Amino acid sequence: MYLLISIAKIKILSNITYINFYYFRCDIHILIVFGSIVIIMTASLEKIGIKNNESLVIGIFQDNMEKSTWHYHNNFELSFILEGSGKRIVADSIEEFQPGDLVFIGRNLPHVWIADREIRTPTSRSLEMVFLQFTSEVVSPQLLLLPEFKYISKAIALSDRGIQIVGQTLNEVSELMLQLPYLKSFDRMLHFFKMMDIIGRSKTNVQLASKEYLKMRFTTGNKRIAVIHEYLMNNYREQIDLTKLAGLVNLAEGSLCRFFRMNMGMTVFEYLNQLKVELACKLLMDKDLSIFEVCLDSGFNNLSHFNKQFKKVNGLPPSEYRNRYKGLNQSP
Repeated sequence: MYLLISIAKIKILSNITYINFYYFRCDIHILIVFGSIVIIMTASLEKIGIKNNESLVIGIFQDNMEKSTWHYHNNFELSFILEGSGKRIVADSIEEFQPGDLVFIGRNLPHVWIADREIRTPTSRSLEMVFLQFTSEVVSPQLLLLPEFKYISKAIALSDRGIQIVGQTLNEVSELMLQLPYLKSFDRMLHFFKMMDIIGRSKTNVQLASKEYLKMRFTTGNKRIAVIHEYLMNNYREQIDLTKLAGLVNLAEGSLCRFFRMNMGMTVFEYLNQLKVELACKLLMDKDLSIFEVCLDSGFNNLSHFNKQFKKVNGLPPSEYRNRYKGLNQSP
């Protein structure tokens, strides 16, 4: 039934102006377990601009797989799939998605939709979704303490692990969501709060990230470590300049190396190789990329070094890793 709702609205939504956003790489480690294989991926921080006269960001993500990246951001996000199918990854949750898939994702929770390129869609696009994003200012703690916002507060709490919205709740929320682009100011905000209230009242929401994930996800209160992470993620394809990196954190080069090893248990370059391998794990999910292309895209200059570092981190070469993932992916 929900598919009828989305199909009825797709043609109208095609005239909406797309919202452009850009990516700023930062570091969060996510462990995703496939049987005996552990995929470690690093998310990029997506910075999203909100207009001064608006509190909500509403738009369409409409493109191919290359622009659907493993990322996180400081906003809450409600995403509704209009077109495309494939895998939806939210933290350590990996599930199939198809048109009509609706999820509510909390702040700083890494996620990506990996579209299946082999499945043809009416428009030949591999992925199209309507998304709504908002900051914590829209649902401030003071507001959530009001008795009328009891269920909205519950919805926000559920988003910490991400939720899939299903059943009658999906029908109600998706119908309201598809009206948002045509509403102005106050009416749009009223619809938004109504959607959040419906989500909070629902007894059918399916939580995505595991409780164990929330306990183990990477965090750091050390500003110097955060700066080093950021620099390495922005420059992983370049020759790393330790002198410049040391200057960014106001340390001598030798002090930087000792500081990093003490806090991370490895050298800067060992950590850099780990980040590159983590990215390679994600790229290997795309069967259309050759091993050599994955090697270059993940920042390695030659295949031999790539194979050596990949096996050092994962215990098996990239080709075998891909074959095992493919086998698990095809298992019933």
